[in-house]
Amino acid sequence: MEWLIYIGAVVAALGLVGLVVSMLRVIKAKRAGLDDEALKQAVAAAIPLNMGAFALSAVGLMMVVVGIILA
Repeated sequence: MEWLIYIGAVVAALGLVGLVVSMLRVIKAKRAGLDDEALKQAVAAAIPLNMGAFALSAVGLMMVVVGIILA
């Protein structure tokens, strides 16, 4: 089950990359000096990416833990 650990680590890393991309989108929107409504829309557009990336990293970490337990 060593392969499950490596695959889980890659999945978790992809989730972390998604979280960083989501953060960068929100930071870019804040620095653009948008008005309140446009800023709300930009943050709302980043929320699905943020939640999906968080779920992906959680699944990856679960895969690592299961791989460690089964190893």
